[in-house]
Amino acid sequence: MVVLGIAQDGGYPQSGCYAPHCMRAWNDPSLKRKAVALGLVDPKTKKKWLFEATPDIREQLFELQKIAPDSLYEFAGIFLTHGHMGHYTGLMHLGKEVMNTQGINVYAMPRMQEYLSTNGPWSQLGSINNIVLQPLKDSTMVELTDDISVVPFTVPHRDEYTEVVGFQITGPGKSLIFIPDIDKWEKWDVNLAAIHERWDYVFVDATFFRDGELPGRDMSKILHPFVTESYVYFNSIPSAKKANVHFIHFNHTNPLLIDGSKEQKEVKANGFNYAFEGQVVDLE
Repeated sequence: MVVLGIAQDGGYPQSGCYAPHCMRAWNDPSLKRKAVALGLVDPKTKKKWLFEATPDIREQLFELQKIAPDSLYEFAGIFLTHGHMGHYTGLMHLGKEVMNTQGINVYAMPRMQEYLSTNGPWSQLGSINNIVLQPLKDSTMVELTDDISVVPFTVPHRDEYTEVVGFQITGPGKSLIFIPDIDKWEKWDVNLAAIHERWDYVFVDATFFRDGELPGRDMSKILHPFVTESYVYFNSIPSAKKANVHFIHFNHTNPLLIDGSKEQKEVKANGFNYAFEGQVVDLE
């Protein structure tokens, strides 16, 4: 697995944000960060997959190309978690105006399939065979190869148009949980900390670091779990495993986007980690 993006849907810096925390990235392009996405590469079968189709898919496909070039690896599909703008709108680049792909597998839950099939411009991708929708079912395994499988599972989050899922991605030896968006932990009927034996790595929603991060906003109405709340949620797992919990999906206000910030140091001091672009996780 390779991390291709770590920011919330709008990327970093975010459109229309000219506050000091965004201006640092507007003024220094090396500090820009892409919307959250993962790439999966299988050297054995020479196949590769993308998890999320973000507005930054152009750059993310290029990063994946550098690791697993099209000349050697088949682009075998895209898995979508849900229908919010940072997670599926990159599909536009598969259309005839850009890549004009043929038969790219797009794995989606039933409502997500319906949404893509009945709303333009997404429906055109299917009607002219740029993409082929592949059905996902809650808690049902998709076997990608003899050694690699993916299981989607629904999580609580805003679902105006589609379901919202996370994925458990299992390789030959290890598994990774990917949950870029979720509501407060207590709203989910699964306790990841209690079943820590079933996963090796977790990449989990850390949109906001703490309460009060958005001045003038009542953050009790924003249901993402704060990083400070996730400290408590995962505190019961063995200390050695805490380092395998990686925070990801950072809002443009989240200080975890700032290398060397005291918040990055705090995450490490609590035994956890934060994702970074270009990070590689071996599932052997």
